Amino acid sequence: MATLGFMSADFAVFEIDGFNQRMAQIYALVRPKLLRLGDELAPALARRLHLEFFPHVAKHARRTVNPPPETWCAFGPSAKGYKRYPYLGLCISGAGLHARLVVKPEADHRPEMAAVLKRKGGELNRGLRNTPLARYDNWDFHTLPAPIQDLDELWTTLVQSLNKKTGGIDIGFGWSAKDSVRLEQEEMCEAFAELAPLYRFCRSAT
Repeated sequence: MATLGFMSADFAVFEIDGFNQRMAQIYALVRPKLLRLGDELAPALARRLHLEFFPHVAKHARRTVNPPPETWCAFGPSAKGYKRYPYLGLCISGAGLHARLVVKPEADHRPEMAAVLKRKGGELNRGLRNTPLARYDNWDFHTLPAPIQDLDELWTTLVQSLNKKTGGIDIGFGWSAKDSVRLEQEEMCEAFAELAPLYRFCRSAT
């Protein structure tokens, strides 16, 4: 089974100080691998989840001073962009690799998503009860966030966040940098499949 193809040097990129220096290495080392994985995983996810996905690799075009602490390939429902929709993200940071479900503050229909999650939290609990989900909002980018202990509290928190002007969702799974170099594409697809019910509920509101 094919690995994702990342090496220790890819995670060390995020230790580089200086905006221009780090961005140069992201574009030289990391971004080409995300572009390749986007093309490879989008059809695999479509077959697995019976949904259409378009890959979008972050450009960080709005950044000019602070170097990005992570970068990603987003798998969303539109060829035109991803920030207005819920999306599945393959993210890389100094801590390792991450499979995440993200709804950004600028996404459309966030109150409608909140209403769906409020109704469907119990159903999600049954599917995720033994899944080591973690929250990625306000994490330090250096160590993997701790697994969520109380899923009921999680849905309440996410509903509240989606109803705020600048709130969203960022939850998922992480692998350390050491484990990530051996991570296989099938394992990443499996992690996204675990997040698929939440992704579907959020998409149903758009």
